[in-house]
Amino acid sequence: MIISKARSYVFVHIPKTAGTALTLALEARAAKDDLIIGDTPKARQRRKRLADLTPAGRLWKHATLADIDGVLSAQELDKMFCFTLVRNPWDRAVSYYHWLRAQSFDHPAVGLAQEMAFGPFLRHPETVRAFRNSPADFYMIDAAGNERCDAYIRIEHLAQDLKPLETHLGFDLTVGRVNSSDRAEDYRSYYDDDLAEFVAALCAEDIARFGYEF
Repeated sequence: MIISKARSYVFVHIPKTAGTALTLALEARAAKDDLIIGDTPKARQRRKRLADLTPAGRLWKHATLADIDGVLSAQELDKMFCFTLVRNPWDRAVSYYHWLRAQSFDHPAVGLAQEMAFGPFLRHPETVRAFRNSPADFYMIDAAGNERCDAYIRIEHLAQDLKPLETHLGFDLTVGRVNSSDRAEDYRSYYDDDLAEFVAALCAEDIARFGYEF
């Protein structure tokens, strides 16, 4: 997440949507007082700035707009260009699974991914709950329950969907590729018809909203 009062924007980082790559592109042009929350170089350098803040929720890399109530007032948030990245859910699920399998920290999802094949992992109640309870707009709802998003940027159409953000910033962004998972390039190879339909039902809201297809 990045909160930039100088450039009047909030970048909300939804997990496994190439958010680190965009964070790096944004922090390359960061203003002096930008709050950068995560594990990128400038985020680590500026971590002490977060200590005295009083957010309503957890202030971390994947914080929601509701979480940062108290860091920004409702009046300040009104003036911000709020945006996030979204990703084809079938592709995102594959990326999430392989990322978890490479982790060593103690978390139930890590254990599940390391113990299970892809299909059973996706069908596990904990995974279902995680995906069902956090469509894209979950991250973009403020403390008053209002959705605030000036740009949902599809990573599959990055150049096109970045344009409103670049217009707001007044400069172009170069977004590289980082944190690639050790996985097959084509996400379709991980699915049979039943599993593809399962994800279609699980993520129906985002699929319909952003025009995704298997």
